Amino acid sequence: MNEPKTLADRIEDLLPQTQCTKCGYDGCRPYAEAVAAGTANYNQCPPGGAEGVERLATLLGKPVIPINPVNGVERARPVAFIDEQVCIGCTLCMQACPVDAIVGGPKQMHTIVKDLCTGCDLCVPPCPVDCIAMIPVTGDATGWDAWTQQQADDARLRHDRRQARLAAERDAAEARAAARRAAAAAAPASGAQEAQRAQPDAATAPAAAAPQPAPADDAEAKKKAIIQAALERARQKKAELSARGEGPRNTEQVSADVQAQIDAAEARRKRLGIAASPDGKTGDASDDTNGNSSDQPSGGDKPA
Repeated sequence: MNEPKTLADRIEDLLPQTQCTKCGYDGCRPYAEAVAAGTANYNQCPPGGAEGVERLATLLGKPVIPINPVNGVERARPVAFIDEQVCIGCTLCMQACPVDAIVGGPKQMHTIVKDLCTGCDLCVPPCPVDCIAMIPVTGDATGWDAWTQQQADDARLRHDRRQARLAAERDAAEARAAARRAAAAAAPASGAQEAQRAQPDAATAPAAAAPQPAPADDAEAKKKAIIQAALERARQKKAELSARGEGPRNTEQVSADVQAQIDAAEARRKRLGIAASPDGKTGDASDDTNGNSSDQPSGGDKPA
């Protein structure tokens, strides 16, 4: 027997499931929980538009109010487009896509699966070569007129599956890291026991040789080399664009919510070790705190 739905469940059912974070929360579910708890208003979802506000107002027994302009405006639904001639295969857009709508791999051209894209804009800020544009595809149709319940249900399912996969990857990475730490801690103790058995007379035995550091992890070195090469190609491409008098795209009239996404992307890149230096260049990269490396795609179940 199914358990009765909570208020948060019913609110989530009425959201478009674009997972765009324009509401100020990490996704549709956290926003639904905040509305149910009374810590967020029911007019903070631009993709749902005026009809979305009306749906929530009816459920909550409250008056219909305009969308909060701080969160954005109702608009025609866009779809991301990647300029494949400029893409460097850094995978950052794939890591940002909440519904696995981007296909590609490290150092390989990426492309958008148009029918899966929710138009969330989250892939635009992390792109180091500004090769992603958001193109409206629904004409004058906006909000729920530009989106269907079936599309919302499909996007929700892809988002939930992605979240489950990322959680499993984090757990596996943490388990590997714990195993490495345990092995490193056990190695000196085992060496000391062997030395004791071989030379029981500590007073006359020569000093034990200091343990040698473990050899560098070739896999980690390879990851860093791949990322560094991709970043170097990005710098060269930016220089070429600058020489032709072409500036970065997607940077004009940046709204507050997009700027917040950019700030979040920069914070994530700093955690990955891809921090911008004062001269505008990008530094080395390393594993993030979850054990995920920035050269590993986290979007899409299709092969690279």
